[in-house]
Amino acid sequence: MPRELITVQVGQCGNQIGCRFWELALREHAAHNASGVYDDALSSFFRNVDQRQQPPLNLPVGNGMGAIHNLKARAVVVDMEEGVIQHMLKGPLSELFDSQQLLYDVSGAGNNWAHGHHGYGPQYRDALLGRLRTAAEAADSLQGFLLLHSLGGGTGSGLGTYLLGLLEEEFPEVFRFSAPVFPSEDDHVVTSPYNAALAAACLVESASCVLPVENQALAAITGRLEAATAKGTAAAGSGLGGPGAANSSGAGKPAGGNAAAWDAMNGVAANLLLHLTSSVRFEGTLNTDLNDITMNLVPFPRMHFLLSSLAPLAAPKDMAQLAQPRSVDQLFSDAFSREAQLLACDPRSHTCLATALMMRGRLSLSDAQRNIARLRPSLRMAHWNTEVGGAAGRLDTRPNCCLLVPHGVGSCGTGRRSGVCSDDDDIFYEVSPPNEPLVGS
Repeated sequence: MPRELITVQVGQCGNQIGCRFWELALREHAAHNASGVYDDALSSFFRNVDQRQQPPLNLPVGNGMGAIHNLKARAVVVDMEEGVIQHMLKGPLSELFDSQQLLYDVSGAGNNWAHGHHGYGPQYRDALLGRLRTAAEAADSLQGFLLLHSLGGGTGSGLGTYLLGLLEEEFPEVFRFSAPVFPSEDDHVVTSPYNAALAAACLVESASCVLPVENQALAAITGRLEAATAKGTAAAGSGLGGPGAANSSGAGKPAGGNAAAWDAMNGVAANLLLHLTSSVRFEGTLNTDLNDITMNLVPFPRMHFLLSSLAPLAAPKDMAQLAQPRSVDQLFSDAFSREAQLLACDPRSHTCLATALMMRGRLSLSDAQRNIARLRPSLRMAHWNTEVGGAAGRLDTRPNCCLLVPHGVGSCGTGRRSGVCSDDDDIFYEVSPPNEPLVGS
């Protein structure tokens, strides 16, 4: 029986990514659940609620053949500005959430980590705990929390990390996965490097696993996808944002920004979590639990920042190409290339502590074993971890494979989560505060 996952989305960025995440999750489950029943896979992210009852009744999965009444997301939505949440409640995703899942204010955190962490955090502590406990009580076998937030602003970095500490305090045995968006080197918010540095210290202490992404890398990926589509080498609408990525999900957009570009970037980040949890939700060969990721990729409790990559980033125009052995091999090579990383760094120039291959689609174990043998000599692995095997599929062991084809991407896909001992230096150097003080003496 799949175990439940609760998504906690905090701040403007976290809620925009959350909107794309729920849109793509609904599309993925709808594409592979033609009968429209409430099954085990659907229960991982959604509750089935009978609103004819007073109070509304959460319906169990049962034999996996029950009818869907009203789907409610297993989520807690938090923001200290009401704009994004109000847009979401007026959009097509509004029925996924009820008032007990929402918490928002009107004034914002002013791009100040301290305001979010030490101001709004204690102020809304009881309200946050109430919503988290309500979401947890609706789960039969809670596996983990997925935290979506950014580190450049005040709410996502400050209140987001405060909330992460609450999760550690109240649910110490439940895994806490954080997917923070790091600001780029040229971020226009002058306080973003300070916010990121202060928030990163909290992530080290309170998260079970951190899957960081970066605006610069997301922008580069979406730019290449647009170029490939324009040249005709990729199918239109086949990027990781999914079909219709240019359509608004109901989330607010940055003033003056390109809505299609932001949706595409949010789609890449959302797909990271969808693919990460695919083996929990769907059947497959050597499926793994989320705890296998922390067990196999986190050598020490505080060394849990994992570098993520995705391949393919878009489906080829001729889908038959993916069935060719050469194209399958290229998928594995692409997963280790700089262009596929969700952080702007090159994994081949650093030392890997551990590497996991997580595959989706019609890939065989022989494909994985062949490519593991081919790629292993080109990677610099830690000398003390070259022969240790694990269930999640380190570079020198069997990979994880989810048989369900990812919707909107192609016949097969491969993702990689690697713990890298020195790549984090790049991102922390880029967001380090400038030498000049914010306020002169």
